[in-house]
Amino acid sequence: MIIIDDILVSDFIQEEKFHCNIKKCKGACCMKGDSGAPLEDEEAGIIEDLLENIKPYMQPEGVSVIEQNGVLDYDKDEGFVTPLINGEECAFVYFDHGIALCVIEKAWREGKSHFQKPVSCHLDPIRISTFNKRDAVNYHNRDICDPARHNGRHNDVPLYKLEMQC
Repeated sequence: MIIIDDILVSDFIQEEKFHCNIKKCKGACCMKGDSGAPLEDEEAGIIEDLLENIKPYMQPEGVSVIEQNGVLDYDKDEGFVTPLINGEECAFVYFDHGIALCVIEKAWREGKSHFQKPVSCHLDPIRISTFNKRDAVNYHNRDICDPARHNGRHNDVPLYKLEMQC
């Protein structure tokens, strides 16, 4: 662990090799996990405000989940998170040639939103949490990222560079 100013940073951030390869993982981070993507406090409000611009890109199942439960859920470990469809994929996912992608980002790319996507999605597999009143930056190591670790080792890309191919 290293400390930068008042932020705790896991050694894994510097040591791990990681380069996202969406063609191999098929966007598994949007489809698999115990809960949805963690949300910052203000992000849920932003998504709620932009919902009518985002809905046209959503799957009917995602719209149904949002209409029934709202744009956020609560996870005891992560706090506020995006809701899931049937406890699996994010309510804000769509599929393009079998690859899971984010409708929030699609709306942003098409100029329908000023918000690109939740910060946790930008940083994945890095997670920011609080430990002893300090921000802690940790590596969220999951099996679904095996292709990214292999690709990172092959191309000698450290995780902290967060070179995504998404």
